[in-house]
Amino acid sequence: MEQKALHPDNLLRMAHEVVDIERDAIGALTSRLDETFVEACRLMLACEGRVIVTGMGKSGHIGGKIAATLASTGTPAFFVHPGEASHGDLGMITERDVVMALSNSGETAEMLAILPVIKRLGVGLVAMTGRPDSTLARSADVHLDVGVEQEACPLNLAPTASTTATLVMGDALAVALLDARGFQPEDFALSHPGGSLGRRLLLHVRDVMHTGERLPKIGPQQSVKQGLLVMTSGGLGMAAIVDDQDRLLGLFTDGDLRRLLDSSDFDLDSAIERVMTPDPRTCRDNILAAEAMAIMERDKINGLLVVDENRKLKGALNMHDLLRAGVA
Repeated sequence: MEQKALHPDNLLRMAHEVVDIERDAIGALTSRLDETFVEACRLMLACEGRVIVTGMGKSGHIGGKIAATLASTGTPAFFVHPGEASHGDLGMITERDVVMALSNSGETAEMLAILPVIKRLGVGLVAMTGRPDSTLARSADVHLDVGVEQEACPLNLAPTASTTATLVMGDALAVALLDARGFQPEDFALSHPGGSLGRRLLLHVRDVMHTGERLPKIGPQQSVKQGLLVMTSGGLGMAAIVDDQDRLLGLFTDGDLRRLLDSSDFDLDSAIERVMTPDPRTCRDNILAAEAMAIMERDKINGLLVVDENRKLKGALNMHDLLRAGVA
């Protein structure tokens, strides 16, 4: 194999051609989104088991991604390699499942080898191929045409545009099913608990707020000096001023201290209610931590007090708590 000289113009020309060809391949799918697509959705929605995705080679790689997307958006699914299926993995498929088979030619030997068993099980079969007249397409309950006029490969050999079209059709199915199931962000987060997305959608203020003895609070008649001690020991840069029923009256922060130091009537022994910020910004403990972050960013504040419906103090948190929790 003779390597060509590196010409930037040629590289960019080829890149543009690839993008153009694959864009056209995706665009061609639009006219094929008809009752056949709807029937595939109905079959998968009615599935009492799981959607078993299978495909060989590049189609298999795309199939693995489609299975993962389905599983994370409310449609239980996993990938089975057709080669391994012939050697025992067909046992993973039950009569309650639906099989989604991917093959650009529709004649992949490993796929056709397991086709009789799939049909004997009586499970629903959705096929995605580039040839509606192929063996796999004709054997399927529903066939989705993902054929392309040409591959992006200049030799028209390497699966490129065809795999892109298959992937997009798989995404279209997953999203349509997501919508039909009424899938919500909270449902998505349950399958992504370890990532930042899961933390943003699952973590609530009550999970990160300071409570009990860690809660910096002080009575209105106590001195500014005592308030400073409470604020410092709490490590949140603020102290809540509450009445004898723990109802919130106001807030004293680092910013209040700076303003007090700049004023002419600075007095550490005066009652803290004289210098507190009345009616501070608060939140409830049942909101998402991400919502609390949004409040702080919008109002340009570093902390929030958490109260109940009677404005009784329940907790406190600051921006650092949210950052440590990985909410940002």
